Amino acid sequence: MKSLFSIFILVVVMVSCKSTTGIRESAANETLAAKTIIQSHYKNEKNFKSLNIRATAKYKDDKNSQTVSADIRIKKDEIIWINVKVLGFPVAKAIITPEKVSYYEKINNTYFEGNFDVLSNWLGTDLDFQKVQNLLIGNAIDDLNQGDYLAKIQKDLYQLTAKDKSNTTKEFYFEAANFLLKRTFIAQQNKDRSLEIQYPSHGKQNGMFLPNEISILALQEKEVSIAISYKNITFDENLSYSFSIPDGFEQITIDKQP
Repeated sequence: MKSLFSIFILVVVMVSCKSTTGIRESAANETLAAKTIIQSHYKNEKNFKSLNIRATAKYKDDKNSQTVSADIRIKKDEIIWINVKVLGFPVAKAIITPEKVSYYEKINNTYFEGNFDVLSNWLGTDLDFQKVQNLLIGNAIDDLNQGDYLAKIQKDLYQLTAKDKSNTTKEFYFEAANFLLKRTFIAQQNKDRSLEIQYPSHGKQNGMFLPNEISILALQEKEVSIAISYKNITFDENLSYSFSIPDGFEQITIDKQP
């Protein structure tokens, strides 16, 4: 990636959603079967047509740090739209659909259009629109009903570890009161890269449990961290998702990792 805002766009699409009220959480006190944990997690249904989120994010890597604001709009199962601002001025915009990822940034007047292969490679795990949306609303990135998992208690949380014979490790951690996702850890040991997503607290709004804040740590050649806080969220509005690449912007490509 050639700019801070390009990297920020790639990572911020992995996260979002806020409620304003905290909820009580409980520690795991006995081992449950993986099937029970999975079923309990999916009882937390996310019933909405659209989400409109105002957020702030702090980005940091080994050379740069930046605080930005972001407007994030989600049309369920169809569109994720992000507008990034610095000091109130728009500097980057992205739109994600089930078919492709597109964004442009005004610092270097560049844009990108492509499929999810690049995002998948960069963050070290296979991605599609549904997985990105799951991350945005605090669900497990994978459809846990389609996998095979080992359950145990780890630091007062229920831990599910994928019984995958590949080089990818996947771990999901849930609190015990409502089986809300607290942490996701994905690593590819043979490529020395990992992604950790933490949900420090949750709230309940419109009958849904949603994260209040999200912390991301991506390791691949360098360490990138993003702390996201959500200031306001509204539901089921008639939103605009306008997106067009400005004239004169240069298209960039993102090299895949071997």
